[in-house]
Amino acid sequence: MNFNPGYVIIILFIIVFSVILHELSHGIVAYWLGDHTAKDAGRLTFNPIKHIDPYMSILVPVLLYILNAPVFGGAKPVPVNYRNLKWQEWGMAIVALAGPFANFLIAFLSFLIGHFTGILYDTHLEIVNFIFTELIYINLGFMIFNLIPIPPLDGSRVLYVFSPDVVRDFLTNIEQYGFILVYVLILLFGEVFSSLMINCMNGIIDFFYLLVGR
Repeated sequence: MNFNPGYVIIILFIIVFSVILHELSHGIVAYWLGDHTAKDAGRLTFNPIKHIDPYMSILVPVLLYILNAPVFGGAKPVPVNYRNLKWQEWGMAIVALAGPFANFLIAFLSFLIGHFTGILYDTHLEIVNFIFTELIYINLGFMIFNLIPIPPLDGSRVLYVFSPDVVRDFLTNIEQYGFILVYVLILLFGEVFSSLMINCMNGIIDFFYLLVGR
């Protein structure tokens, strides 16, 4: 891929927009379910400074884009006290799913707008076509990455409620090392991981096309 600074800036804006909505969704759903921790911490805001992690929100996803790899990343986790939540552990799973669902929704709405306006197929609208295409792929990448069932990623909160005590204890014990474990797995199996992510993203996009009858 040819390096294009203008496109990298667009990617950066898409990433920031996407991770903000991801984390904001966690906080809003937690608030709806009775936990005000995120609100009290000032996280129910569109202010990027409150959400952005320089490494996971900017450096990693931009570098992945430049390397022509599937883009994924994250932001500062929204603080949630599951004991305050309605349904507690199940409530925590709902809060966890809110972030990936927000990314799915952004991708799906971007697809629908791009499809029905023809933007996704009009090569003359190069920049607009690029924006909508990346909105779809980046948000699907964020969704899939965050659903990996390794703490502190969102998928682990869902796995937790369905697991026996031995698995719950294991998830709790590796929480502080979770991101290191994810990095090691990506480092060791990066090619397989990229292939799986691409196949998942393409499968979801095929589903989008099926829904619109194309």
